[in-house]
Amino acid sequence: MPIYLCRLSGPRPTFPADMTAEEGALMQEHAVYWMGQVREGVAIVFGPVLDPAGVWGAAVVEAADEAAARALTEVDPVIAANRGFRYDVLDMPRAVTRGQTATS
Repeated sequence: MPIYLCRLSGPRPTFPADMTAEEGALMQEHAVYWMGQVREGVAIVFGPVLDPAGVWGAAVVEAADEAAARALTEVDPVIAANRGFRYDVLDMPRAVTRGQTATS
């Protein structure tokens, strides 16, 4: 099944260092949502990326196609709340996961 990197950008460059209480609550809902996706076997991994250029979030998912991957991000509570978060969904056409060989 195709693999996609879902990159979550915060509502401003200084996020999460200046996260508000409301944003903190949204991030808790966001974590619960993605933990569920991991338990269901849809997400391979998710979490923050401490990029020196600015923190962002990553979720690596298995999805039938890009539309299915985007559908996963659209129901993330931080997106549904319409508070300035956004996702980029990027295809990983040659991704190899545990238990696979490069020719699988």
